[in-house]
Amino acid sequence: MKVLRFMTREGGPLTGWLQDGQIGLLEGNLFEGYQRMDPMIPLERVQLLPPVLPGKIICVGRNYPEHAKEMSVEIPKIPILFLKPPSAVIGSGQPIEMPPQSTQVEYEGELAVVIGKSARHIQPDAARRIIFGYTIANDVTARDLQRSDGQWTRAKSFDTFCPLGPWIETDIDPYDVLLTTHLNGQLRQMTSTRDMVFPVFQLISFITSVMTLEAGDVILTGTPAGVGPVSAGDVVKVTIEGIGELISPVIAGK
Repeated sequence: MKVLRFMTREGGPLTGWLQDGQIGLLEGNLFEGYQRMDPMIPLERVQLLPPVLPGKIICVGRNYPEHAKEMSVEIPKIPILFLKPPSAVIGSGQPIEMPPQSTQVEYEGELAVVIGKSARHIQPDAARRIIFGYTIANDVTARDLQRSDGQWTRAKSFDTFCPLGPWIETDIDPYDVLLTTHLNGQLRQMTSTRDMVFPVFQLISFITSVMTLEAGDVILTGTPAGVGPVSAGDVVKVTIEGIGELISPVIAGK
């Protein structure tokens, strides 16, 4: 099932599910119990919003060997974790803003995991039961600030630096789906999630050994090789097999 948040001309935000280009409303709590209404709203008549408003966004660095190589760093022996603030989240179609502090902003297409239940100390073979679904993320990064700061918080945290969407897919196998990123229609990233250093369930086990995950939290599972800079006027499209397309125009910041 594809779950999305959206606005209509009459208002919102609303939560719904998508079937054959039509949206049906979801009534109730998304993570505790809901009822599906019949699909009656055409997708093309709504404005998509971020499919979830996460309490926290946990990100994984260097989780594809070829990306570690292109960054001239070692493949990690344990997952490298960092955080992005919820204030960085935007939806598909909303613009990434280039901050004036940076001259090298880069895209990073990623598979994102949406947590559905509170959990601590989860073993890998039990991780599936706390996952609500999967969406697409772009871990936008001010690469020059990442290098100069020596840590990643400022470089990863600007407003609009976490596009998520277009919706949450609740039924895919995260171990072998194709991820591609196109910049202005040109292919820049392409890999399968089977190439991850640490697969999704292993990541969840590691993260819950550190912190409690809550319903609505989002995990960004790392980007493959092929990251690169964007400029105002560009369009970034991240596609994941079985989910859809996350499209982000790029504009100059204020």
